[in-house]
This record gives sequence, structure tokens and C-alpha cells, in this order.
Amino acid sequence: MPTPEHTVIRALLAHPTGWVSGGDLAKKLGVSRVAVWQYFEKLRAAGFELESQRSQGYRLLAPPPQPHAALIETQLKIRPRGFSLTVLDEIDSTNDEAARQLAAGRPAPFAIVARRQTKARGRLGRPWHSPANGNLYISFAFRPQIEPARMTPFTLWMGLNLCELIANATPLKPGLKWPNDLLFDGRKAGGLLTEARIDADQIRDLVFGLGLNLNSPASTWPGDLGQRAVSLAELIGVPVDFNRFTAAVIGRVLLAYQRFLDGDHVKTFADLWHRFEVLRGQHVTVLEGTARHPGTVIGVDDDGALLLKNSRGRTQRFRAGEVTLEKPKTI
Repeated sequence: MPTPEHTVIRALLAHPTGWVSGGDLAKKLGVSRVAVWQYFEKLRAAGFELESQRSQGYRLLAPPPQPHAALIETQLKIRPRGFSLTVLDEIDSTNDEAARQLAAGRPAPFAIVARRQTKARGRLGRPWHSPANGNLYISFAFRPQIEPARMTPFTLWMGLNLCELIANATPLKPGLKWPNDLLFDGRKAGGLLTEARIDADQIRDLVFGLGLNLNSPASTWPGDLGQRAVSLAELIGVPVDFNRFTAAVIGRVLLAYQRFLDGDHVKTFADLWHRFEVLRGQHVTVLEGTARHPGTVIGVDDDGALLLKNSRGRTQRFRAGEVTLEKPKTI
């Protein structure tokens, strides 16, 4: 249910270059002018850059660079019944927090955004650098009640949707590296992590996490990470509106999830894969436990498994594994 804060923010967004009357807002909300002033002061304290003038009112000069729940919610274009959002300043891991809240009975779907993570991880438990530097750390929680076999292409499907969102919203050309990396010209800007809890041959709890480098300055990456990682702001050349972009991500993920549940994803999965995948024709090695499987990537199947042709011309199928690109041999 919208709060007075949502109403004030919606008024500011509806007049991006004009003034919002404090008197009109007071009448709409049924409160005093002093109460309206207090709402605007609360927004200023949260990082909104506002201008105010007597007889004119208020106008928004710049949104806050950090996550703000009401601002994200106000900009959501897709919001299923019962969906809720939590924004935290700091948490160990948004995926872990989502799993804890699912276990505690919180109604799904919901999403958790954190400004900073202290124990974030990617696939295989690898640490994910997650300081408070303007990047997006978000996890979605669902209760799909579907058989585990149907979930094989889920992470790829979500990654392809995020690639299309970025391609439509920016001048950038994102790529998806199987199974869960978002790349730009070989540099990593994001990673996906899907975790599930299976109960009686059905997926009871599902958590989908995304870490996406939005506004982190190149100078803040530790060690040699700056040579392998990149942010959208660095590529575009201007900061990304964090809360607006986050709202777009939430809407796209919720829509993609529903399409997946309905089985509607099969209509566009192959087309999106051919548009955004980065491994086709590449010589790679798939690490499966301690086993190494060199070969050439020829695509994925309908279940999202990677198809690899080895040196004997045999096609191998991998549902999981780590992919490393082979460097060209020099003479």
C-alpha cells in the first residue's frame, strides 16, 4: 500500500524539470504544510538532492546514489500481488538472507537489496567482492513448487533476460558466458547464483541472486581484479541511476520468472542465446570436478546444457562445470 513517502516521490518523478507544490501535496495527503516539509527533509537525509523555493515548491535535482526502497518501489512497472522489497545497508549475503527469510515463512515473492555484503559468494563458494561502492547486490526469493528437472535452464534464462535489459537500456553490448557470467568484451560485470531447497521431489524454496557492477570506480578494484572486472558506468562514461535501474531489473526478473513457470520461455530462449552467448566456436576446457574436458563450444541444448565437440568429433553435454578459454597456440 502506498505511503505518503511514495506519494511525494511519485510527484517529484512526475515533474522531473518542474516544481512540486507543497500546498497541493498537503491537500492530497490530508496533512499540514509542516508535515510535507518533514517528508522532504527525510528525503534529503536519505540522499535526495532537492531544491526548494518559496511560492514555487520543491524539485528533484538528483536521486540518491544508494538504494532507497520507496524510490525503487515507485518506479516498478511490474509488481505481482504480494511482492515485497527489503533494502539493507549491510548483510552477510543477500542470498543467505533470502533463504533465512523463506525458512522463517516470509511470503514470496520478495527481493532483498543490500548496499554492502560482507560474505558474498559466487559459484562454488568463491568470494564475491561486494563493497558499498554503488553496485547492485540483489536476491529474489520464490516458492515455485516445480520438479527439479525443469530448473536446468533457469539461470541461463535469467541471464539472457538481464542481457536484453542492459542492451535495451544502454548503448552497451552485453554477453553471457555459460553458465552464469555477464561480460563486456571479455571483462566481467556481473554474476548470477541460483540456489534451491528441494522437498519431496519439488523445489520448495528458490533464491536467485545477482551481483552487477553498476557504478564502482575502476580505481576501487583490489589487486588485478580491475583488469578482469568492469562496471556499466565505466563503460558508458556516466553514472547509472541506481534506483531506476534496480526497479527495471526487478521488473524484468519477475516477468522472466513467471514466463519460466508458464513454460513460455521456450519460445525465445534459443533466439536470446544466439544473440548474447559468447562461447560459440571458442576452444575451451570444461572443468568438471577434477576432470578436464577440452573442446570447441557448439551451443547449448533446450535444457541449457553446454554442448562441446572434442578432438575426436564427439559431442559432449555438460549440465554444470567451469569454463576456461584456451589461449591460441603460437609457433
